Amino acid sequence: MKIIFLYTELAPYFLSCMDALVLNTSADIHIVRKTVNKEAPFEFSFPGKIKVYERNTFNKNDILAFVKAISPDLIYCSGWKDNEYLSVCKIYKNKIPVIVGFDNKWTGSLKQRVGAFLKPVTIRKYFSHCWIPGIPQLEFAKKLGFASENILTGFYSCDYNYFHNLFLQYKESKKNRFPHRLIFVGRYYDFKGIKNLWSAFIAIQNESPNNWELWCLGTGDMEPVIHPSIKHFGFIQPKDIGKFIADTGVFVLPSLFEPWGVAVHEFASAGFPLICSSEVGSSTLFLKENENGFAFRAGDINSLKTALSLIFSLNDDELFSMGEKSSILAKQITPETWTHTLMSVVNG
Repeated sequence: MKIIFLYTELAPYFLSCMDALVLNTSADIHIVRKTVNKEAPFEFSFPGKIKVYERNTFNKNDILAFVKAISPDLIYCSGWKDNEYLSVCKIYKNKIPVIVGFDNKWTGSLKQRVGAFLKPVTIRKYFSHCWIPGIPQLEFAKKLGFASENILTGFYSCDYNYFHNLFLQYKESKKNRFPHRLIFVGRYYDFKGIKNLWSAFIAIQNESPNNWELWCLGTGDMEPVIHPSIKHFGFIQPKDIGKFIADTGVFVLPSLFEPWGVAVHEFASAGFPLICSSEVGSSTLFLKENENGFAFRAGDINSLKTALSLIFSLNDDELFSMGEKSSILAKQITPETWTHTLMSVVNG
């Protein structure tokens, strides 16, 4: 069995799915990838059975010849913006399963409505199936003309075992003394809502000083705010996240735009209570209001302040219990369920 992944920007969590695919199948796996993002310079280590190719080494004729030589049993394509990827998908769509992955939510914008109207010539002629993260993307998938039986869910999975083992490793220490530290992991861009998080946190500290801190991991075009209770650590490789998991207690993702947000799954797996904006797609699966965290209206600083204040008002036992519930919810998607979903298409 031969599988080709025509990818754009790889992320470490995708490789955890590749590990599971290698471990649980005998598939011959080929990945074409684009250049690593300079603002998220992840270091990748691929299993020996996986062959990786750089996208910039292929022109249209090269990539067609490359795929023909492999003669795949399944093709996965990351989105529909790469015309040379599409040229491959069009040729193979009626021969083998050709899956497109996307995390766009239906917004009803003019661009989306036109795309849905023209779906026979814009999308469906290239792909037999689509693979989406979850419920927020379902309406768009149907608008694009994919039948329910050809819509797969659960495409984004964190490295569940890695983060769950961190939960188990630090479980007793957090049960004895829960860390009063929030953690944000993401790029320092306006759409991530990081500026609102800083403002809300500082406002609470000014109004009702407490012993909570905010730790921020990431980099971007936004100047870090300076405050004695806010710490900035820059970009952190996933392999180094363990020490931050050990020393922090509650995960916050205040995004103004976030189709999914795998970091929510990661920190749920690690046993963290969650605070998520209403724009975070993955909160539909991993956040249960008042059970393992709180949601707030995206872009609304007062709503964010309320969510933060609710967390600050809980005692350590209540916070720890919320984290345990997060770890249970995190089991809904794993690299193993991801592999099962993919193989169900190959096997019919």
